Amino acid sequence: MNGKTILVLGGGVGGIVVANELRRKLSASNKIILVEKNRDHAFAPSFLWLMTGDRQPQKIIAPLRTLVRKGVEIVYGNAIAIDVINREVRTTEGSFGYDYLVIALGAELAPETIPGLKETAYSFYSFDEAQRLRDALRQFKGGTVAVVVSALPYKCPGAPHEAAMLVADFFRKGGLKEKVSLHLYTPEPQPMPVAGPQLGDAVKQMLASKGISFHPLHKLASVKSENSELLFDEKESVRFDLLIAVPPHRAPRIVRDAGLANEAGWVPVDRFTLRTKHERVFAVGDITAISIPGRWKSDVPMMLPKAGVFAHTQAEIVAERISDEIAGRVPHAQFCGEGYCMLEAGEGLAGFAYGDFFGDPNPRLELRNMGRAWHLGKVLFEQWWLAPFGIRKSVLHSALSLGAKTLKIPVSV
Repeated sequence: MNGKTILVLGGGVGGIVVANELRRKLSASNKIILVEKNRDHAFAPSFLWLMTGDRQPQKIIAPLRTLVRKGVEIVYGNAIAIDVINREVRTTEGSFGYDYLVIALGAELAPETIPGLKETAYSFYSFDEAQRLRDALRQFKGGTVAVVVSALPYKCPGAPHEAAMLVADFFRKGGLKEKVSLHLYTPEPQPMPVAGPQLGDAVKQMLASKGISFHPLHKLASVKSENSELLFDEKESVRFDLLIAVPPHRAPRIVRDAGLANEAGWVPVDRFTLRTKHERVFAVGDITAISIPGRWKSDVPMMLPKAGVFAHTQAEIVAERISDEIAGRVPHAQFCGEGYCMLEAGEGLAGFAYGDFFGDPNPRLELRNMGRAWHLGKVLFEQWWLAPFGIRKSVLHSALSLGAKTLKIPVSV
C-alpha cells in the first residue's frame, strides 16, 4: 500500500505539534513535510519577558530542527500558493503535492492598516519588536504610557493586560512608579469579554491594583505622530509619551487567494474536526475562525480566541484524525474547546484562567487566585517547549507532568 504525503504549512505551535504527532503515529512509508520560512523558532509566550529584560534573546529561541521529530522533512521557505483542486502547494523552494494539507500559518501583524501606528508605536508581538520595546522602556524616564488594543481579533486575549501589568512592575522596580501614568485602551467592553463578566471584573481588579487605568470601548482610528496623540472613534483624543500597541492582525494572503477564507479573512473550520470546506484540508491555530456559543450583551456571534493552547490541542486532534483515516479507521477525536492560560501580573505572580469555551449557552470560565505556582508553571512549560525533542521525554517531561498534576492543570505534554 502506497504511503501518503501530509503537508504542514507553518512551524509555529500548531505546525510543530501536528508534524510531531503525525510522525509518531504513522509508519515511515508516509511522508510528513513541514514548510516554514524561519530556521529558528521563537517562543512567543516569552516575548513579554523579553520586553521587560527578564529573558535574554538567545534563551527563548531554538533551531526548529531540534524541536521536530526525526523523520519529519523540513522545507525552509515561504508558501506562495495553495491549489486545493490539484492538491499542490507552491513554495519558494518548489512545488509539493499532498494527500492531506494542514494549514498552521498563524496570523500576520498589520500595523500599517491604522494611520500613524507603525511609525509611532512599539509592540511585544514579535521577537524583534519585543527587543525594541525593551530598549524603549529602559530609556523612558516618566510620563504617560498608553497600551492600546488597536483592532480585533488578536492573539492571546490576556496579552494586553499581562503587558500592562508587567510594564507597571518594570517601572516600580526601576523607581519610576510615581513618575509614570499607565493606561490600557481597548475596543472591547471589558477585559477578555469571551470569558464573561465575572472573570472580566477580576482582571479589572488586577489592573487597578497595579495602578493601571482601564478604558473599554475605545476603538483606535489613527495616531498623530507629530504631537503624540491617539484618535478614537466617538471618544476624546488622548496624548501619550510612550505608545505600546497590539497591532491589527490578519490572515496571510495565501489563504484568501486560495478561496479558503471567509469575509473577515480567516479560515472557517468545523469546530470539532478542524476540517475546512475542502476535502483533506485542515486548519489549526490563529488562522482559523471558529464560532462558539454565547453573545455577551451583543448580537454578534463570539469566536474562539486565538491562543497557542488551542493551536496545540487542535493539532493533536487533526493528527489523530488524519492517522485514523490513513489506517482505515473511523476518526472519533474531536476538539472540545477547553483552554487555559497563565496571566502574568509581575512580581513573580500569575493568575490562572481555565474553562470550557464551547459551554452552552455561554463559555464557562474561572480565574484562580494569583500565586507563584502559576508563574512557575509557565516557566516550566517554556523550558519544556524549547528543549531538544529527545530531552522532552525525560527530566522536563516528568517535571511538567508532576507540576501539572499537583496544580490540577489540564495540560498536554
